[in-house]
Amino acid sequence: MQSYDRRREETEVDWLTGRGGAEQRPEANPADADTACLAEHVVPLVNQANGATWYEEYTNPVDVAVVQLCRLRRAGAGRSGDAEGGDEAVRQVLEQADPEALVWLASRVISYMDEQGYPETMRPWLGA
Repeated sequence: MQSYDRRREETEVDWLTGRGGAEQRPEANPADADTACLAEHVVPLVNQANGATWYEEYTNPVDVAVVQLCRLRRAGAGRSGDAEGGDEAVRQVLEQADPEALVWLASRVISYMDEQGYPETMRPWLGA
């Protein structure tokens, strides 16, 4: 006859491994759902941002698209277990966007990096 403690321990282990009990952990990685949902919604945001200014308000369409791309990158990294997987998720989505919107978005990213001092940060390594 098993003791109460032994049964309780087996129940806890079963929960951790996903066997038995009503409190089973989901088998799917939650980042999978996030990546799929974000990927579906980001392309229209990128396309809508084309031509919008980013200097007049914080909630401009360009920054909204960039933030969602960052969220997609994080979800993609979580799905794959490494940063490169996040980069790949972003590239797959950007391949679907309008080329003009990509140029506009890239100019925003360069503007932001310049305003945040990226050239000065890289000066010790690049010497420029």
